[in-house]
Amino acid sequence: MEYTIKKLAQLSGVTVRTLRYYDQIGLLKPARINSSGYRIYGEAGVDRLQHILFYRELEVPLESIQVILDDPAFDKTAALQSHYTKLQQKRDRLDTILATIEKTIAYQERGIPMQDNEKFNGMKEKMIEENERTYGADIREKYGDEVINASNTKLRGLSQEKYEAMQALEHNLLSLLQQAYATGDPSSEDAQELAARHKEWLLYSWPSYSKKAHAGLAEMYVADERFTAYYDQHVKGGTAFLRDAILIYTGVSSD
Repeated sequence: MEYTIKKLAQLSGVTVRTLRYYDQIGLLKPARINSSGYRIYGEAGVDRLQHILFYRELEVPLESIQVILDDPAFDKTAALQSHYTKLQQKRDRLDTILATIEKTIAYQERGIPMQDNEKFNGMKEKMIEENERTYGADIREKYGDEVINASNTKLRGLSQEKYEAMQALEHNLLSLLQQAYATGDPSSEDAQELAARHKEWLLYSWPSYSKKAHAGLAEMYVADERFTAYYDQHVKGGTAFLRDAILIYTGVSSD
């Protein structure tokens, strides 16, 4: 079946303006332009739009979606199975957050008992959701679904005490970064203490540790502007300094 751009917009819930933009950037081209100048989309276009919308729901950038869909090895069935799994995981995280909010409201309004560890379930899920939304596609490509899923599982299983300790250490790392950066030497005692504490922080969620993985993450911090922005907003140039300190700490040379 064929659809005009207006009909496809109505069918999919995407605006005509968005479909025009997808055409403009080459993400979703119409099958043909009819004699009246209207964009006409066929079955292949409908299927491609469906995949685009699934990836968008998973917060994958448009440029990444185009690379994925244009890959000759792209497997539609495998992609749908992956969409299904990841959206289930997203739904489960949201369900946990909603359940935590409901229990908190019941506790505050009606005095219904709530275990202390239950108060943090939603926060852990929120952290996982934010990490998946911001970094998920990149870190899953780098480390694989199995590693990231195991990391999320470990984070969910943290006790209240360990969760609070992890949060406190994360804040402490920023203070340590400022202190170490002031030395100007990533091999200094302060800088190496920073790297050691960074490893300690990782182990709250990493299922296992390796020096190579630690060094690889440090390199990603510098290569990815989102990580760089996080650390550099506290210490200008701090991301590269942290990377250098971790490379010295792990003994893994930079490529």
